[in-house]
Amino acid sequence: QVQLVESGGGLVQAGGSLRLSCAASGSIFSINTMGWYRQSPGKQRELVAAISTGGRSNYTDSVKGRFTISRDNTKNTVYLQMNSLKPEDTAVYYCWCVGSYYYSTGGVAEESDYWGQGTQVTVSS
Repeated sequence: QVQLVESGGGLVQAGGSLRLSCAASGSIFSINTMGWYRQSPGKQRELVAAISTGGRSNYTDSVKGRFTISRDNTKNTVYLQMNSLKPEDTAVYYCWCVGSYYYSTGGVAEESDYWGQGTQVTVSS
């Protein structure tokens, strides 16, 4: 299938920066849209940013101008550069993609959503 592995979370002071990375691996046939969600205690998971294979991106309003999403299609990797971090950015950040994979017996699976295990981002005031 498709596995997503995130890295780059941690603890940072308000106003600081962090860069998250997420690499897709497995018997990949295709990776379509990639992005990042986040979830903090008591809140629903929300889409932070997403990027198409062609590089078109969109952001939730609260991070516009502070976060930048990018990807390297040759490495099936997506990045999230987070600047001017605020305490309200504290959450578990999940990598997400839409992709498909090769069956071991031949053929290609339908596209599905895949998720990383999550990485904690904590912004102290």
